[in-house]
Amino acid sequence: MDLTATTAGLASAVAEVVRLLRTHLPLAGLLLRAGGSGVVVSGSDRETGVVLHRSATVHTDGAVLVPARLFAATLQSLDEPQVRLVVEGSRLAVRTSCARFALPLLDLPAHPGVPELPPLCGHVDSRALVSALAPVASAASRDDALPIFTGVRIQSAGSSLHLLATDRYRMAHAVLPWEPGPAPLDVLVPATALAFRQPSGRVALHASTDRMGLAWSGDSITTALLAAPFPDDRARRLLEAVIDSTVLVDADTLARAVRRATPYAGPHGSVTLQVEDTELRVRGSDPQSGESEESVKATVEGNRITKTFQARYLADALRAFAGRRVELRIQDGLRSTVLTSPPDDDGVELTYLVVPMRSMAS
Repeated sequence: MDLTATTAGLASAVAEVVRLLRTHLPLAGLLLRAGGSGVVVSGSDRETGVVLHRSATVHTDGAVLVPARLFAATLQSLDEPQVRLVVEGSRLAVRTSCARFALPLLDLPAHPGVPELPPLCGHVDSRALVSALAPVASAASRDDALPIFTGVRIQSAGSSLHLLATDRYRMAHAVLPWEPGPAPLDVLVPATALAFRQPSGRVALHASTDRMGLAWSGDSITTALLAAPFPDDRARRLLEAVIDSTVLVDADTLARAVRRATPYAGPHGSVTLQVEDTELRVRGSDPQSGESEESVKATVEGNRITKTFQARYLADALRAFAGRRVELRIQDGLRSTVLTSPPDDDGVELTYLVVPMRSMAS
């Protein structure tokens, strides 16, 4: 194998594969395959497979397996705009005009390969998918002890695609336009496997009984599924709120107020929203650090009510509506507060639920 590639493009592809895979061992292998007009960078672990295409000038076709993290670190350290990869005996030489690095070649025939994409289910616009995935995946749990809460449920319904995730204390639900294909889609996917960089164009979604895949512009990622799809339809009924108070407010303004109150959130990390006639009062209180109070202009309908939230959960919810006005539908008691907004420019309709904290006085 012998090729010349743009250093930044190749380095970013290698870094992305390494980031998405669990390549913790020093000799975890990265597969490079040169041919035609480019190079394919791919890898897999027990659960996920990633394939990324990058343009390159290929002098000699070939394929090699190299240590993933060592290769990624070498490329990231280079300053020159182009890099040449040449197989020299049992080494892969990484060459620039003034430097040479030689990586050991691993046993290519022993590599299990990258899983094939499952059957096609349909297509979705990449911008809409990323716009919906980011806030929904943020609501999934990061506790592997409860794996069923670490996933995003992806379900097709006619011309819509539904994304849903919860960690029991919050829940996010997004609906986006969907081009249905030959088969319906209903899977529970690990949220961590969906943390890929911005794809381009249309994204094809593939699924089988045990795997899901996404493909765009020659790139793809496949991952093993979690258990039976969850959350179920009972969780969606939480979206049907019985409203006690409705507050329309600029999401960014409220988010900044919550951020300023967070240093005063106390040992429980809580901030309080107090609904007044024409404003929200954002308060933090800590016996050790002091207290804060800030007023944010808002349009209010319904009762004047006070709710306390985990500051980080409320901040995550507001971040999902950045640049827009958000409607807070506040319910009585310990029932969830629903955050929503009209569909964005990509047609994504997002709803975010945050469970309030029990007040210290109750």
